[in-house]
Amino acid sequence: MGNRNSENLYVTCPCCQAKLVIDPVFGAVLSHEAHVRPGPDVDLTKASSILEEQKRQREDKFADSFFQETHKEDILAKKFEEAMKKAKDAPAGKPIRDFDLD
Repeated sequence: MGNRNSENLYVTCPCCQAKLVIDPVFGAVLSHEAHVRPGPDVDLTKASSILEEQKRQREDKFADSFFQETHKEDILAKKFEEAMKKAKDAPAGKPIRDFDLD
């Protein structure tokens, strides 16, 4: 199994920048220290404008959703008409069977 008196390996994860201590004999992680990420850099003097922008975005999304829901029948009818036009214009071909794919 190799040398049992070997030193531990200190490794920094390239993905998350965590510090790992690894036993080289067993290949086991002995300890893990997560990388400390800095908090978001937000200026509190602009917090009210940020909140207003988020409120506006929510209201816009709600208005779009409300419009889509209230006009759902009209939209579906138009989609159906378009699909019928495509079906009439497209030539009726021979259907593909599972047996033909082999």
